[in-house]
Amino acid sequence: MPAQIIEFRWGIISTGYIATCFVKDLLVDPKSRDVYDIVHKVAAVASRSVEKAQEFIDTVAGGDKSTKAYGSYEELYANKDIDGVYIGTPHTYHYVNALDAIKAGKNVLCEKPVTCNAAELKSLLAAAKENNVFFMEAVWTRFHPLTLDVKKIAEEGSLGPPIVLHADLSIDFDVQNIPKTHRILDSALGGGALLDLGSYPLVWAIVALYENPRNKLAHPSNISGTMLKTPLTNVDLNTAFTVTFAAAELAAQAILSCSINVTTQQSGVHIRFERGTITIPAPIFCPKEFTVKFFGKDGPIIKEERKVYDYVGGGWHFQADEVARCVRDGKKESDLWGHNKSLVEMEIFDEVRRQGGYTFPAGVEKVQD
Repeated sequence: MPAQIIEFRWGIISTGYIATCFVKDLLVDPKSRDVYDIVHKVAAVASRSVEKAQEFIDTVAGGDKSTKAYGSYEELYANKDIDGVYIGTPHTYHYVNALDAIKAGKNVLCEKPVTCNAAELKSLLAAAKENNVFFMEAVWTRFHPLTLDVKKIAEEGSLGPPIVLHADLSIDFDVQNIPKTHRILDSALGGGALLDLGSYPLVWAIVALYENPRNKLAHPSNISGTMLKTPLTNVDLNTAFTVTFAAAELAAQAILSCSINVTTQQSGVHIRFERGTITIPAPIFCPKEFTVKFFGKDGPIIKEERKVYDYVGGGWHFQADEVARCVRDGKKESDLWGHNKSLVEMEIFDEVRRQGGYTFPAGVEKVQD
């Protein structure tokens, strides 16, 4: 018998690009991805004005007359007919928005990076525990069917242990010709490559190395990072960082990079194992295929497999399904992307920013160690 079918009612905070992508996927028929226990509903949308929220409902959220439009986030948090809140505001607003939702007793899915630093995240997790609500960072890539399959192959043993992982995400934002107030250049909005793009190379390192059973969830033994910053606003144009795991039974490195002034590298992610490789082409945040090569004793390829994925929607709905199931089952965090993984992510980012000399303007970080 299938699990109980539920309608999960979402409250949407922000009406920008990311929220648009997420909400469009909520409206995709779950059966198109073989999901039969969850139905998503956009119950309310909040923006800077009622008019803007209503426009989003009419143009993006299906125009359902029962969907509430609010001109403030507080009104949405007060709505008792909401099962979970999705927060799609800029990075530097995540902490305040999520904390307000948590204090109102709402389950929360908050966009990545979940906060500006690890201290803010620890504060949110304490608040979520105190208010007995579910909380998760919206690392959508972690929930894709492709990612689940890559993880299985990486851990089943035929490739041997992982040795080194290379991953890059670069996008050309044309930084010389956009306003300095653009989110990608404004440090008050957490601008720069690391916080905007760095989660995507890093998620593959967390999946393939941190989550590998040999690692036993040991934290990185070393983090080394460097940044090249733009004189326009002093945010990072290019960031490269190496994350080393040398505890427990794993000895492996992730060599990661992200840039906001160069086009995407097509090779995306390359995971090298003792006896083979897994290659994931761009876009690494939502890849649709990967290739596994199995090596013989002296190095030749003895077998090669390619797997391609196709589904309706952009891939944002898989994380929504996870939230709904967790809330239905009384869980306060996801088994796939638990609080510990967001903490590892933010601790790595904090260290890379420290080494790179990237500090936020005064008042941006609401909590500091």
